[in-house]
Amino acid sequence: MSSSDTTTSSIDRTTTTPPPSNTHLSPIQSPFASQVEQALLSKFPASKIERVLQSWRLLEMDYEHTEFVGSQQSPPIPEDDAETSSCYQHAPSYVPGLKAVAWWDEVDELAWAQALEKSYPAIREEFLSIMSSPDTLESEGNNIWAGALSTDAQSYGEGWKTLVLLNRGQWDDTNAKLFPITSKAIHKSGAPVAEAFFASMAPQTSIKPHSDFTNFVLTSHVPLVIPENGNNKCRLSVGDETRQWLEGKVILFDTSIYHDAINDSEEMRYILMLRVWHPDLTKEEREALQFIYDCLEIPDLLSADPGMVFMAQQRANLMKEFPLKDVGGGFGANKLGGKKGKGKNKKKGGGKGFGS
Repeated sequence: MSSSDTTTSSIDRTTTTPPPSNTHLSPIQSPFASQVEQALLSKFPASKIERVLQSWRLLEMDYEHTEFVGSQQSPPIPEDDAETSSCYQHAPSYVPGLKAVAWWDEVDELAWAQALEKSYPAIREEFLSIMSSPDTLESEGNNIWAGALSTDAQSYGEGWKTLVLLNRGQWDDTNAKLFPITSKAIHKSGAPVAEAFFASMAPQTSIKPHSDFTNFVLTSHVPLVIPENGNNKCRLSVGDETRQWLEGKVILFDTSIYHDAINDSEEMRYILMLRVWHPDLTKEEREALQFIYDCLEIPDLLSADPGMVFMAQQRANLMKEFPLKDVGGGFGANKLGGKKGKGKNKKKGGGKGFGS
């Protein structure tokens, strides 16, 4: 049963098959998408990024991948149960050929997850210390506790909010410097992270069954503050299996598979949430996907002017550079003369754009 005890009528139980996607995009019908495609082909051998090219073309075709993935679970979910199962993948941003497993129990063996678990006490202590001064956090931070970005993310509800540290490979300098212990722990862990943010969930709220629309990243949680920890009050369902968050226990799961959550307690729940590249991606595929993210953020990367491309690449590199190498900072540092950044309004839980 779903952890939020809601019906699963919102789950799309159809199955789709990707259409042919080996034809180059038209520069007339799809000028921007075609530019991205040509830039990818100029940076990478086509044979090394064929699945990424397919993904980009499928998105331009408005293809949305839906599939019953019960056979990939352990133990497998019989096909006979498909009509009632929640173990469906829904991914408009879809890289073909990636394993679709609801819960990745191999997380216990991953060095980066082990490193984050060791860092949990320090991360939690820093988080609670900063949260004890909400007015200072609000004045010094960037887009503190933002809600879901669009109507496509209404399943998250009003009680789910985020505080972003890293978005699509780009660090939020302001917030990273407010949480230096956490940011350094993420960076030093070696996690193949594309996004990182704190997420809150209000008491007595639930998140309806939904997909996060992207199959080439997995989601990891470091539970920081779990009310009535161990008493099954805060639960997460992915596919057909429900588990409880446990403080300090890193979990890894696939949010392109329908999932939902509930905070059945009387207190706020807080986690550190990471989006990590899917383990089945190659190094070249990760770099190609990151390049697409960069183009969406900085379109001048596609300019016909070499000078503009050079400047755009310098900007992209700077935005992805870890901001705490030689910088002090920390909570309250702005009182000593630091300036608050003016970053974009970055909220998690967006619509169906690429990698949303």
